[in-house]
Order: sequence, then C-alpha cells, then structure tokens
Amino acid sequence: MQITGELPGYGCRPVCAPQARKTLMTSPKTVLITGTSSGIGLAAAIGAAQAGWTTIATMRDTSKAEALLKAAAESGVADRIQVKRLDVTDSAGITACLDEVVAEHGRLDALVNNAGAAQVGTIEQGSVDDVRAAMEVNFFGVVAVTRAALPHLRASKGRVITVTSVGGVVGQPFNEAYCAAKFAVEGFMQSLAPVAATVGVDVTVVEPGAVASEFVANLGLDVPTLIAAAGPYGPALKAYITRTQQSFGSAQTPAEAAAPIVDALTVARPPFRVQTSQWARDFVATTLADLDGSAVQALTGAWVR
Repeated sequence: MQITGELPGYGCRPVCAPQARKTLMTSPKTVLITGTSSGIGLAAAIGAAQAGWTTIATMRDTSKAEALLKAAAESGVADRIQVKRLDVTDSAGITACLDEVVAEHGRLDALVNNAGAAQVGTIEQGSVDDVRAAMEVNFFGVVAVTRAALPHLRASKGRVITVTSVGGVVGQPFNEAYCAAKFAVEGFMQSLAPVAATVGVDVTVVEPGAVASEFVANLGLDVPTLIAAAGPYGPALKAYITRTQQSFGSAQTPAEAAAPIVDALTVARPPFRVQTSQWARDFVATTLADLDGSAVQALTGAWVR
C-alpha cells in the first residue's frame, strides 16, 4: 500500500509569537520560493511580499496559480509577486529559472525551499521505487535548487530557508519515505550551514507540525478500502488514520506555519532551526535537546574557521 499525498502523524497547537529580533529589511530584496500553489508556500509568498520582498513564487504547474494571485490581490501585494514555473526535479529548468530571475531583478537574496510531496505507506506493501520517488522531490529537489542558488546567494550574502517537518526529527508511522527524505534534508542543511556561513550565507530549517492545508483536506481517502488493502497492517493503519484525523482539528493554518519563514527572511541573525509552534517544539524535544541548533553549529562551525 502506498498513498501519494500528505497525511502526517502529528497534531499542532496555535503558533507562538517568534522572539523579537532586529530586522534587516532596508530596501526591497528578491526571494524565490518553491511550491507556492497552496498551503505553506502560498502563505509564505504572501507574507514575504507583505514584508517588502520582491517575491518569485514558483510552482510546477503555473495553471494552479489562481489561488495565489487572488490572495496577492486581496492582500494588496500583487505588484510584488511574480509567478514562474519551476519543477525541482528538472535540473535544466532550475538553472534557467534562476538565471532568468537574476537577469530580471539583478540579484537573488534568499531561497525558500518549500516544494515537496508526501507519500504514506509502509515498505513491505510498496516498492523501493516509491521511496526513490519521494526522495527525488523531497530531498534531491532541495539539493538541486540550493546548489543552483548558492552562487547568487554568495554574491548577495543571502540565506537559504528550507521547510522540513517535525517528521524530519521524529519518524512517523506510515510516513517512512517522507520522513526519510526530511531526515536527509535536515542532515544536509545542518552540514551545509557552517560551510555556507564562511561565505556569508545563512542556512535555516523550519519545522512545521500538522497544517490544515487544502492539500490535506482534499485527499478524499477511502479509509475502509485502504484498511482492507493493508492486510496485516490494517489495525495499525486504522489507528494511525483515526489519530491523524483527530489531530488535524487543532492544526495550524498555513499563515501561522509560514510566519516563522518570513521571520527567518527578515531577522538580522536567523537561527539554524525553527519550529512553527509550541507543540512542534515540545514534540521534537523528544529527540532534540539543542532546539535552535546553536550548540551543533558552534561545534561544527569551529571546524571551518
């Protein structure tokens, strides 16, 4: 059994206000955000534009831009948002998109890696190819876009902000491939951060919990059929789906989850790791004592200075 779509196994409470920090916005800057057709990506694009950024909102299928453009018009920021096509699995397309952005705007000041695709299932009833497909979008897509953006971000002393998940810190039942990819992203970014810092580029990961997005609401899962098809895993899947459905009753809104992304764009010294709510902080604390990543960064940063 493999289900393409996001059905995370965690709940969330309302976002807590981020710590007050000195902001760095003094003039319009340019940010490219991936996966902006809905959910957190759409909300982040609106939030960045409201904060004064020239926002390049990318998506794999630009025919799905209507919701973003409507929200931009309603928020009064339509003139700050430009929609471009970007498939994070298309290397040539990534390079072409970034070159076009820099040619049009003269610079790139920040990248927000948000695009991703969840895959719910368990390995015995899926395939290794299913896992590879999840890794291609959620991990290698992030790597490819980051690699292409880094020369431009070095020039502007910019920053990379990547939306991971609490599922990149704590493994979730029936989210094996998804969590594996998010764990990989966390390790990649934690390793990259001290190296990027030596050339003036800040690296941050943002870890949301459950988010009440259109993507989740529209899954339209036939739960009885799924449970019947799960064979010996049926009871576990039933318990998981029941808990997940209950948890989304207290999920964050996309705007709440996107607020820390905008904060990480604008503060003078962003932390390496940010959770989007108190629930997320408490949840990842089960495996992380170093919540903001400062201890690890101090350690590994010393290795390259």
